[in-house]
Amino acid sequence: MGFGSWDSSSHPTTLLLPPPPPMDSVSQKSYWRFSKQDFFPEPSFRNLSAYLSALADSPRRLRDRVLRRSSDETELVDCRRQSENEMKKCLTWWDLIWLGFGSVVGSGIFSITGQELHDHAGPAIVLSYALSGFSALLSVLCYTEFSVEIPVAGGSFSFLRIELGDFVAFIAAANILLEALLGSAGLGRSWSSYLASIFSNNPDFLRFRIDSLPEGFNLLDPIAVAILLLGNGIAVLGTKGTSILNWIGSIFGVIVIVFIIVTGFIHGRAENLIPFFPYGAKGVFTASAVVFWSYTGFDMVANMAEEVKKPSRDIPIGLVGSMSLITVVYCLMSLALAYMVKYTEVDVNAAYSVAFEQIGMKWAKYLVSIVALKGMTTSLLVGSMGVARYTTQIARTHMIPPFFALIHPRTGTPVYATLLVTSFSCVVALFSSLDVLSSVFSFSTLFIFMLMAVALLVRRYCVEGVTPSRDLAKFAACLAVILGGSIGTTLVWNLGWKGGAAGYAACGGAWGAGTLGMAALVSEHRSPKVWGVPMVPWLPAMSIGVNVFLLGSLGAVAVWRFVICTAVMVVYYVLVGVHATYDVARAEDEAKIEEEIDNTL
Repeated sequence: MGFGSWDSSSHPTTLLLPPPPPMDSVSQKSYWRFSKQDFFPEPSFRNLSAYLSALADSPRRLRDRVLRRSSDETELVDCRRQSENEMKKCLTWWDLIWLGFGSVVGSGIFSITGQELHDHAGPAIVLSYALSGFSALLSVLCYTEFSVEIPVAGGSFSFLRIELGDFVAFIAAANILLEALLGSAGLGRSWSSYLASIFSNNPDFLRFRIDSLPEGFNLLDPIAVAILLLGNGIAVLGTKGTSILNWIGSIFGVIVIVFIIVTGFIHGRAENLIPFFPYGAKGVFTASAVVFWSYTGFDMVANMAEEVKKPSRDIPIGLVGSMSLITVVYCLMSLALAYMVKYTEVDVNAAYSVAFEQIGMKWAKYLVSIVALKGMTTSLLVGSMGVARYTTQIARTHMIPPFFALIHPRTGTPVYATLLVTSFSCVVALFSSLDVLSSVFSFSTLFIFMLMAVALLVRRYCVEGVTPSRDLAKFAACLAVILGGSIGTTLVWNLGWKGGAAGYAACGGAWGAGTLGMAALVSEHRSPKVWGVPMVPWLPAMSIGVNVFLLGSLGAVAVWRFVICTAVMVVYYVLVGVHATYDVARAEDEAKIEEEIDNTL
């Protein structure tokens, strides 16, 4: 069952929770129901006395939750029963490629490239995009191995629950869920700004000012709310239909992007690429940390693994294929811009639009706006699907009310989870300005990418009941050295210490020694059944190093936001989540004990 399993000897073996109806039969309950039993069915919330008793037992329960790991079977079978109905398996590798493309390729490539070309990298911006694409691909590989073997809606939440435990998974998932919801609101506001730019030079042209509200929250944006409602409304009607709409829009976007690339190379001049490294290697790496945000979003596609027809074939092709395509597109687009305009003359606010004006193609700026709007629209579509499924899996574990895990019997989609995330995003998008939302950096995303690489190493080397304690100790020591070397390299880079070369050598050497030690001294105790990350532990260790490095580039504000939000989430977990999940774990343990007794009779 995992580390720290509940001790059944000190409690009566009576099933605490009613078992959910079987997945192979249509539930007799109405889908549209709102009883207390649907929100808080656990014994700890039966009445005030039961809740106070649970709170008094919090230290023991918290210890159990921190130490206990889930299992593949629990995530694949037991949790899915909570939804009462199955999600429809309707996606292929073709859908996944374009879902990945649609979720990642938004307005970021148009807004960030000019800024980093001008300020940090120069023509070497193409190398910045290549480096960021490689680091994103490392994370994609980790997600792919997990998704093939555990094709569930929870994505990283389920994977971390299995390998790093219940508590770590909750903290990571809660942070990334909050970030995704705020990011969705920001995307809605950006969509409104881009639409306004077509008609006016004022990005607030379509917003309403309410002077009685505080600054930053006084520009109401009904357009942002409308596009969020539309995107989530489409997503809730059916996965396959949304996927078809996405890949049709994405193919149109690719056609326009090809036009931008070809036009850029035709009208470009070789002298614009000289000097190629005006800011040196530091500028390339600094730009790489910034443009990495143009690659985020693929993790939302991994959340749809439960709806894939043939996970072992479609997920590797879909996830790895889409990220490879996106990397090539980004590199070509950035190189085309650098080839077309001297990096010192690039407009940092509207790089592609101004570049087309400079070569006498003023009309082409409207193509750029249309592609940006298309990209944001498909990002909203795929993001709403992914976040809703992420929420569904969290609800299946009872960390939030299991009401939000219910799947609609006709559409096969998580209607309640979608309504939850849509309502939150719409409220934030209506009031919060882009300046406020842009202060929320993607710390959680990088943090989870790093944890996923750690989880993959744990999965390969730390198999419960199989890995001997001596190997566990060696693995822990090597992992600590890898993390220490990665953090040390990041500190040397960001703090600009004197004697940096020696610091890089020492920290990089520590990272290499830890990885080599893991490869040479610790035996793998689990091999992937179908598809696995190559060059383990080197590629996962490299992913750890890259993501720690990028985390270090975010600054103190992002770190404090993460710490404060995490503290609030811990309070919720201690007051609610730990007791609900503890009750579910006891029910599962009791059911298995009864099954074992029945089998022995």
